[in-house]
Amino acid sequence: MKYIIDSKKRPYYLQIYSFLRDDILKGTYPYKSKLPSKRLIAEETGVSTVTAEHAFELLCDEGYAEAKQRSGYFVIFKKTDGFALSNPPEKNEAPTAFSPSFGEFSASVLAKTMRRVLTEYGDGILEKSPGSGREELKSAIKRYLALNRGMDVEPERIIIGSGAEYLYRLIIELMGRDKTYAIEHPSYDKLERIYRAAEVKFELLPLSKDGIDSSALARSSADILHTTPYRSFPTGVTASASKRYEYIRWADFGNRFIIESDYGSEFSVSSKPAETLFSMSDGDNVIYLNTFSKTISKSLRVGYMVLPKRLVDPFYDKLGFYSSTVPTFEQLVLAGLISSGDFERHINRVRRLIRRGLAPGSGV
Repeated sequence: MKYIIDSKKRPYYLQIYSFLRDDILKGTYPYKSKLPSKRLIAEETGVSTVTAEHAFELLCDEGYAEAKQRSGYFVIFKKTDGFALSNPPEKNEAPTAFSPSFGEFSASVLAKTMRRVLTEYGDGILEKSPGSGREELKSAIKRYLALNRGMDVEPERIIIGSGAEYLYRLIIELMGRDKTYAIEHPSYDKLERIYRAAEVKFELLPLSKDGIDSSALARSSADILHTTPYRSFPTGVTASASKRYEYIRWADFGNRFIIESDYGSEFSVSSKPAETLFSMSDGDNVIYLNTFSKTISKSLRVGYMVLPKRLVDPFYDKLGFYSSTVPTFEQLVLAGLISSGDFERHINRVRRLIRRGLAPGSGV
């Protein structure tokens, strides 16, 4: 073990977390093995034990390790965890209600950004937006995803739409109505209605305590898995790291795709939101979705999706004629909120409130 901290890069605890996580993934620290102590890591890297502890806490939050009192930290992640190894659903365990509503965005900050956009763009706010969205917003989202979600994507892969429900319908048109979709059960009630209204086949896959039941996923004949890995609504179930890799292996087998709904993950109480399936997968087979209605306001029906590279050309060839469903003004305001840092400051403020149990939807 020789971990070298780069003083010019991201926070030290995140570098240590990445070192340890990568070694766990490579098998350097296999399942049930003990990780180096906080003190040893601190001495090795020249950081404080508190900084090292933050890295270990993050590994625990994401399901790579667990702390045992007076014994240290042990690996609980198994990349080879498969369909037969997952725990079945707890028959007597009632789903835990989880609300996706969080703290509202500051009206004064929103008004300030609106005024700035009006001054800067003038009559430009009346211009028609390109069908996939304004470049200002797509570029701002690109920078945000790279910095906060570990996703390096080109702006042309980002599609802006009037909320997740609209984007779901676009995906169905893109992928084809001859495909079979699999969704979590229970899940967002409108999701089943959307697939039924689109007259496509879909399967309901039961949730266990750490994600979709493995045996149900193994039996599924679906072409596309629609999942919410972080705090699936309404159960609040978060897929473990092993489970997320299981989803990716499922998609890799048989040329399948995953639709990843990532709403609310920004408000994780962890020091860092859990990795997205999109960033974990190297199969170019994850469609990533997020929405601003959960992070800014329910009244702001703006969402976006990020396409795998191989679906970009088919999307524009097949659906590029669609007009944008989000007004130019709203897109420019959102771009301003992200670029100014106001959006990220809001996220951090709400996360602090959730940790203290003071935010709506904190469940505390």
